[in-house]
Amino acid sequence: MAKILITGGKGLIGTKLTKLLIEKNHEVVILSRSPTEKNEFEWNISKNTIDAKAFDNVDFIIHMAGAGIADERWTSERKKILIDSRVKSANLLFQKVKELKIPLKGFISASGIGYYGAITSDRIFEETAALGGDFIASICEKWETTALQFEKEKIPVTILRTGIVLSENRGALEKMRTPIVTPLGSGKQYLAWIHIDDLCEMYLKAIEGNLIGIYNAVAPEHQTSFSFSKALAKSIKKPFIGIPLPSFLLKLAFGEMSIILLGGSKISSKKIEMSGFSFRFKTLEKALDSFKF
Repeated sequence: MAKILITGGKGLIGTKLTKLLIEKNHEVVILSRSPTEKNEFEWNISKNTIDAKAFDNVDFIIHMAGAGIADERWTSERKKILIDSRVKSANLLFQKVKELKIPLKGFISASGIGYYGAITSDRIFEETAALGGDFIASICEKWETTALQFEKEKIPVTILRTGIVLSENRGALEKMRTPIVTPLGSGKQYLAWIHIDDLCEMYLKAIEGNLIGIYNAVAPEHQTSFSFSKALAKSIKKPFIGIPLPSFLLKLAFGEMSIILLGGSKISSKKIEMSGFSFRFKTLEKALDSFKF
């Protein structure tokens, strides 16, 4: 049994992961701006404070805190929030771990496949691929750099570059389940996805299976915006129109943020599979069938 401190523990993934960890007999404590439960402790990133009790006997930290990438248009102020919510929070954790001399067994951080840039190509991106050149890539690079600083304290670091997380409630699918389902932009861009259960199992493997390093957290199957939309429409029994929603409309509606809807390449899951990880949901059809819409 391990004791695990989670940031972002009340979010979509954090809630599901907490339940899984407890089922596996691990102890979970959560950092929250407004703690309400016994296992929650207060932190305030702007004031650079964390309740030191949160670190008592902690073995691992899972860092998933961060403002939603697609929640608001990317104004200059919003961009700063997106970066600070990830980077300043990780720096605060590092500062406290170093200050309190916490002998962590591992620091596990979320990141995104946006690291490779929002581009569309036939290339399959592996973890060794170069950093992309857009804003999302710069967020991921800063996010990962702050996580990797834990290695200076001889603490193993795991980073999961995550694709679109599919879940029954909340998240991306909720926004996609429109009365009429259509592809976006060219329809040829790839949507790298992962079932929330598989993602949570990856975090569990990082704790129980000595999974160290950087891994793409995406399912093995590649889907384009067109094929994904068609499969979703069938699953939720809604009409599918194969004429994509034009790019210019998305750019008008979302501004710079539209790049995450209009670009996307194939992402490799080979490294995580080579580690011994086995996906429960390798195909989109199986993933969608697992939900009760």
